[in-house]
This record gives sequence, structure tokens and C-alpha cells, in this order.
Amino acid sequence: MIRELRSPNEDFAKGQRMSDNVAHSDHQAIDLFLDMLAAERGAAENTLAAYRRDLEQSSAFFRARKQSLTAADPDAIASFLGHLTHEGMSPSSRARKLSSLRQLYRFLLAEDMIDEDPTHGFAGPKKARTLPKTLSVAEVDALIDAASVRAKNTAGVERYRAVRFYCLLEILYATGLRVSELVSLPRDILAGDDRFMTIKGKGGRERMVPLSAPARRALQDYLNLGETAEDGLAPTVATRWLFPSKSAQGHLTRQRFAQDLKELCETAGIDPERVSPHVLRHAFASHLLDRGADLRAVQQLLGHADISTTEIYTHVLQERLKKLVEDHHPLAGKS
Repeated sequence: MIRELRSPNEDFAKGQRMSDNVAHSDHQAIDLFLDMLAAERGAAENTLAAYRRDLEQSSAFFRARKQSLTAADPDAIASFLGHLTHEGMSPSSRARKLSSLRQLYRFLLAEDMIDEDPTHGFAGPKKARTLPKTLSVAEVDALIDAASVRAKNTAGVERYRAVRFYCLLEILYATGLRVSELVSLPRDILAGDDRFMTIKGKGGRERMVPLSAPARRALQDYLNLGETAEDGLAPTVATRWLFPSKSAQGHLTRQRFAQDLKELCETAGIDPERVSPHVLRHAFASHLLDRGADLRAVQQLLGHADISTTEIYTHVLQERLKKLVEDHHPLAGKS
């Protein structure tokens, strides 16, 4: 049989078509997986974006080697994990990417789209357990006091922004909400008892969080300001969001809130590198446990599905007590 001869251009075109087909197959599988996460597990937009980013990066690695994400075998997975290590990626990032692949393959296996899970038997890299950053009560008080002073001493549109930020800060420290939950609070959350908020968190799980008296006063000041027609504040009334903005989402973005928080740190005399919305969530949990709150209650307030996630804060307290003894006990410096 005479082998058909093809020009180099024809070989290149065929290879390009095969590459395009592989990319299409991978993207289709990723889209189906993300649709399932959104519909069945109520995954948040940030979670979906993180999964997509990890899986598309993995797909690009396989395509560069003329392989397919959806047809990868254990050898290909081992090669990918080795590549991540060679690139100097941290153990936590490597573990996350392996977890994303494992979740995808389990979905494809359940849908009969693949015959076996190529990640089976692979153990993720050991991650060093790092304690969450937190702030002292005095430092949180300094932040809140600085926000309060700014809210009282500004005027016009800047006053609206300052009052809104002070309200956000009080609510965040009073409830320990995730920043994504905070900025996307719906306006109808105000219906009912103003001492509590019912939050819909990760996975569609609902939890009730109490509002402190200072947080309720800050919220009322913000709402009163929004109900006036002065300085263009009226738009806060006719909207579904409690903290509306001109962003694509229609509400204040978590990035803008985080930026405002770092700017406030300079006024409060705190290093901005030590502060973020999530650090304030850590502070909320640590301060509650420090004052004798039950671990299960803190778990419920934070919206953790597993209490082992909440237990990290007990380690924060242990480290704080250890440092207290080392710094102040008269025998601590003696051998």
C-alpha cells in the first residue's frame, strides 16, 4: 500500500485541528463541571472562578504536550504535579490544583464521561499549618474609632462614603461575615428583627448572626443618610442591595472595601500589610473564643461546615498564651 504524501502545511493544519478539538473537549467538560457546582452546590462566583482558573491552566499544560485534560492518565497527572514542583509552586497551591482536578474527574466519572479517575492514589503535598493573622482588641478599636471620626468630620458625597464604610466595618466586626457576604447583603435583609441578620453563605447554607448595638446604630445612620435627597444619596433607596455602587455587580466590591480598609490603617497607626477584611473575620472569632465563647457557637456564626476549620482559632489562643508567658513570666528567660 502506497502511503499518501502530505505537505508540511497539511500536517500542520491537521495538528492544529486536533489541538482545537482537544481544547473544545476540555472547555466543554470544565463548563459542565462548573454548571454542576453552581446549580447543585450553590458555589459562589469566586469559587467558580478559582476552579476555572486552575482547570484551564491544567488543560493548557496538557495541550502543550499534545494531550487532553479529559483523557489524561496517571503518568500525565504525575508529570503535571512534577512540573508544578519544578516551577516552585507552594505546597498549598499544588494541593489546590490537585483538588480541582480530582473534583473534575469525580464529576466526569459519575457522568460516565470517563472510565477511571487518573488522580486516584495521588496524595496532595503536605501543607504547613499556618495560624491566621489577627488583630488585638485595641487595634480593632483603633480602626473603628478612626472610621467613626472620619464619618463625623466629612461632608457631601465623601461623608456618605465615610458613613457607609463605618457601617460596613461595624457590621463586619460584629458578625464575622466573609467580605463577599458583607458587600452583597440584600436590602431585604433588614426585614424583621433588626438585632439579627439571616445570611446565606457558602453552599447555600443559612445562618443567623446577631448585630451589636454599635453596629445597629451605624446601620441606622447609614440608612438615614441614604434616605435624604442631599448630595445625590437617594439612589440607595431604589435598589436591591444594601450597599449599592456602580460596579458590574451593582453593589460595593470587596476589592474597594479592602482598599478603603488599608487606607484607614494609616489614620489608625496600624501597618496596612497586617490588615484585610479576612483578618477582621479572624479577629472576630479569636476575640470571642478569648472571652470564653463555645467553639460550636463560633463555628455556626462563621458559617464553617466543619468544626475542624474553626479549631484553628484555638491554636491562635494557645500561641498568644505561650507568648504571654515567655514575655512576662520571671523564669521564662532563665535556663
